[in-house]
Amino acid sequence: MTQGTQPPSWRARLAELGIRLPPVAAPVASYVPAVRTGQLVFTSGQLPFVDGGLRRTGKVGGSVDPEDAAADAKLCALNALAAVDDLVGLDSVARVVRVVGYVASAEGFSGQPRVVNGASELLGKVFGEAGHHARSAVGVAELPLGAPVEIELTVELRG
Repeated sequence: MTQGTQPPSWRARLAELGIRLPPVAAPVASYVPAVRTGQLVFTSGQLPFVDGGLRRTGKVGGSVDPEDAAADAKLCALNALAAVDDLVGLDSVARVVRVVGYVASAEGFSGQPRVVNGASELLGKVFGEAGHHARSAVGVAELPLGAPVEIELTVELRG
C-alpha cells in the first residue's frame, strides 16, 4: 500500500462478489461467537447454519458428498466472518492468520483438505493476498448437531 492509499474495504469486496454476510449464528452452548485479544480475533467453531438451521447433516464420504461439504465449509467461513464483523467490523481485519476445519468423516474418507478448501477459497476471493493463511483440516467422528463440517478462523486486526 502506498502512502495515502486507503486500506481495502472487505465489505466492498463482498459486495463486488455478490456475497452478503449472514446474521451471526446463535451459540448452541455456553460460548460466544468470537473473542478479541490484542490484535487477534478468534472465532468459535462455526457450523453451516442457514436461517438458524443446519443446511444438512451427516458424514462426508458417506451420506454427504465432498462437493456439498466444501459448500458447507464456505458457509461456515461466512458465518465466522459475520462473527468477526459483529465484534470488530470486517474492515478492521488486516489478514486471515489461520483456518481450522473439522470434517465429520465416514470410515475411510481422507479428503478433508478438499472439503476445507471451500472455506480457504472463499477467504482468498474476499481478502486476496491477505486471505492466505495457515490451516489444519481434521477428520473427526462426530460434530455438534450432526453437522458435516465446522470451521474456526483467526484473524489479525489492522494496527
